[in-house]
Amino acid sequence: MKIPAFCRRIVEAPWFTGFIIAVIVFAGILVGMETSTVLVANYGPLIEILNKIVLSIFVAEIVLKMTAACPKPWRFFADGWNVFDFLIVAVCFLPLGAGFAPVLRLFRLFRVLRLVSVIPRLQLIVSALLRCLPSMFYVIILLFLVFYIYAVAGTMLFGANDPVHFGGLWTSMLSLFRVVTLEDWTDIMYLQMFGSDVYEGYNQSIEGQTVVPKAQPFLGAFYFVSFVLVGTMIMLNLVIGVILNGMDEAQKEVADRRLHELLTQGGEGEKQAKREIQIARLRQKVAELAEELEALT
Repeated sequence: MKIPAFCRRIVEAPWFTGFIIAVIVFAGILVGMETSTVLVANYGPLIEILNKIVLSIFVAEIVLKMTAACPKPWRFFADGWNVFDFLIVAVCFLPLGAGFAPVLRLFRLFRVLRLVSVIPRLQLIVSALLRCLPSMFYVIILLFLVFYIYAVAGTMLFGANDPVHFGGLWTSMLSLFRVVTLEDWTDIMYLQMFGSDVYEGYNQSIEGQTVVPKAQPFLGAFYFVSFVLVGTMIMLNLVIGVILNGMDEAQKEVADRRLHELLTQGGEGEKQAKREIQIARLRQKVAELAEELEALT
């Protein structure tokens, strides 16, 4: 068996994929152990040796995949996930000094991301998210417009009563971001509904700020409830819809690619079957000619 075919059988074997996944998980555990000063002090040399073994396994994996692509090893880089794996491994060989040790540890952490390139389902999810980026951009623009309109209105309506949360446009934007995450947003609403002199819901000092208490029960409730409905419910559904659409497109692309591969392999299989039939017929004719020659002699 030729070496490229042998390497191809190895990298396509299920046990090889499982082994690489186990090594990636182990590499992630090693990076987590390096965050403990106690473990590093007691087992630092052992952890470093294990990191080198993990790196050697990743290098061997890349060599096997490039050899499997022979006689055109550059086809290894035609797959974006292979390029991703190659870069993560190559960074570990950069001549970084001792001062860049934290950077090297950070790049070791990126090895865990290799799970994305090894597990097909994760590849599908990442591909779907990348497909969603153009549509997500327009959703973000729409969300920014909603934030801007509500921030300006909030600064005008509630700035005097609540300068902590609506004292300026930027402060109002941050407060609305807190509201859209639903993190204790009712305190901000009650401050506007009952007035800052009645409801003391501040979580920081207001010394040095000019406060003019003003209760706006109906306007405050309408403002925040409408923003939560628009900013959280509707926008969240838009984002989910865009992601689901991207997932459908990614699944269709994967299905089309698999169908193309099956058809291609099927065509080669039919050609191989025809060749084998022709060879069998020729062998039969040769055997019949040999029998006739024996009969003549």
